[in-house]
Amino acid sequence: MKKWKAKWVVDEKFAGLQPGNLFSGQEPAGAAHREDLQNYHMLARKTFTLADKPRKVFLDISADDCYKLYINGIFTAQGPAPGYPFHYYFNRLDVTRYLHPGMNVIAVHVYYQGLVNRVWCSADYRQGFIAELFSTEGILAKTDHTWKYIRAAEYATGEPYGYATQYPELIDNRLKAAGWKEEGFDDSSWLSCVENDKDDHVLFLQPTPVVTVYETRPQITRYTDEGDCFLDFGRELTSHLEMKAIGKSGQKVEIMYGEELNEDGTVRYNMRCNCLYRDIWTLAEGTNEFEPYDYKAFRYVQIKAPDSTVLPDSIKVVTRHYPMQEESCRFSSSSPLLNGIWDICKNAVRLGCQEVYTDCPSREKGQYLGDATVTALSHLYLTGDLSLYKKNLEDFARSARFCPGLTAVAPCSYKQEIADYSLLWPWQLLNYYRHSGDKSFLKRMLPTAEGILHYFRRFEREDGLLENVTEKWNLVDWPETMRDGYDFNLERAEGCHNVINALYLGAVKTVDEIREALGLEASKRIELLKEAFHQAFYRKANGLFADSIDSDHCAVHSNIYPLFYGFASPATQENIVQFIRTKGLACGVYTAFFLLKGVARAGAHDLVYQLLTSTDRHSWANMLAEGATACFEAWGKELKWNTSLCHPWASAPIPVIIEDLLGVTPEAPGWETIRFKPHLPHGVEEIALEFTTRKGRICVRADNGKATMNLLTKRNKTR
Repeated sequence: MKKWKAKWVVDEKFAGLQPGNLFSGQEPAGAAHREDLQNYHMLARKTFTLADKPRKVFLDISADDCYKLYINGIFTAQGPAPGYPFHYYFNRLDVTRYLHPGMNVIAVHVYYQGLVNRVWCSADYRQGFIAELFSTEGILAKTDHTWKYIRAAEYATGEPYGYATQYPELIDNRLKAAGWKEEGFDDSSWLSCVENDKDDHVLFLQPTPVVTVYETRPQITRYTDEGDCFLDFGRELTSHLEMKAIGKSGQKVEIMYGEELNEDGTVRYNMRCNCLYRDIWTLAEGTNEFEPYDYKAFRYVQIKAPDSTVLPDSIKVVTRHYPMQEESCRFSSSSPLLNGIWDICKNAVRLGCQEVYTDCPSREKGQYLGDATVTALSHLYLTGDLSLYKKNLEDFARSARFCPGLTAVAPCSYKQEIADYSLLWPWQLLNYYRHSGDKSFLKRMLPTAEGILHYFRRFEREDGLLENVTEKWNLVDWPETMRDGYDFNLERAEGCHNVINALYLGAVKTVDEIREALGLEASKRIELLKEAFHQAFYRKANGLFADSIDSDHCAVHSNIYPLFYGFASPATQENIVQFIRTKGLACGVYTAFFLLKGVARAGAHDLVYQLLTSTDRHSWANMLAEGATACFEAWGKELKWNTSLCHPWASAPIPVIIEDLLGVTPEAPGWETIRFKPHLPHGVEEIALEFTTRKGRICVRADNGKATMNLLTKRNKTR
């Protein structure tokens, strides 16, 4: 662990405040948080002199909740990734190119939100930052009481939107400290930072890169009859808007953002996903720059400005997301529909992956355990990067401090628990091992996987099945209307029902496979649990599994997981596949992943392709028909009351196409050997795919029923 010479420094208003103890069983600090310390923007700076420019210079930096860094007036980076205080991240940045001989300035915009939500571990009065600039020659600058700061006065506090996710940007340029990032700025009237010697952050180097940031210009710019400036960026983005305006003091500019348009062509800024994306910018006399802090998810922007004060050529958005190189994964096919489905899934994964796997980059901005089952797999194929996947597993493993059965969203100050999601963590871990080959990590994480099983054993009845799992939400699927009539009272969760038990069997089976991979003895409970599951839920009359021990109703969901985990008999598998042929995608977009993978495991690859390219209301084609540029939270905009139009949990087509249609999977952990067993649908003239694995590039091409695979790394072996 790094030994810091720098001090953690804070605004004096936070000095001496006792940090909140998250999830202590008491009300979190944010429940009665001081309003004057919410939405708190701190500007800090330090000037220093370099006699010569060092050959290589690095900056280690962290902040709570987050920072934006500028060196000599140039935006450099932002971060860190959210983390619990007992395992908090710092970034190490190569800043050599930003420095020069003579006077230099480091400027840091620190943001503390002060809300209990899924984004950060905020609302605990932990505020401030730490930074250390160094080269091989030693420390060049470090945070201490000599750094100067003020609270940025231009950011007013409005009503937060989403799930208390974000504040609107209500910016008054008359109160702005113009030029504060530059070298020659006079900060003599600013306050001295306060050193917090009792700071309790335990800092670890962030194992993932900072988000990539780049400019995006609108595809369409036009003016309405009322004089509003209308921008269309062509597809969903995760960005913030920047522009310049020349105006008079007190003039107001209204900026509205949306994922779609109203019937009259105006931007729907009161978005269906429960975000009121409307910013107000108050101008100072003369030239102004609009600099919002946080990002939003949108495609369209509408600007209402008095007397055309905004300079059109200055309008741009700054897009941010986890680094994704286009050449990392390239896909094409002869099917325009399949291409369109791939594209909207890829864009949702691109935008949904920030410092964490967000479930959506608008309403929640949080990392959900269940969503990562799909998003992580799609992301690793699109990027060849496993570091975010590994970090995600560790983030949730740390939530065992608050519940050994894990929380549903982490790391953050909002505690939510979903039983279904907890039971999927072992599968995510084993799948990471399949792709990484990292046996030491698998061994280190085994106690967390076994801790999950130990937690759920408290709910076992005599035959080993779970009942009355009331401590955590029993989800089955989301939204509720996508549960195919599942016949069990999930609000009370009292009794013994199918899906939780199917997932429990899957978790037990997976942990046994993990132990075997580590050369350890398996529990061997799975055969007894399979028999108990069959006795409780199998209905001989139709050869399917029912929803609960007290019901004969057989929802699609009650039959998906026995296929997915492979514990249905061959005859029952056939019955389930035929059942799905008649029902189609009678589930939500997230659960469709398990359905498609289960059908593929049963060998019905023709059905997999039919469902992928279905044009029914429940289909990815329906998203495209409704104008999607990123896959939705639900099959259609009106199928959920607050549908997010960018939700990477719907990206199942990416891994399904690669693993189940093209049949390319790691046979030995870490891609040491590769299985290539294509199952190409009739009528598909051509599919071409090139993607990156831990061992190198793989090229697959299918043409008129034939398929070839080329490896670009000789170390790999194929079968």
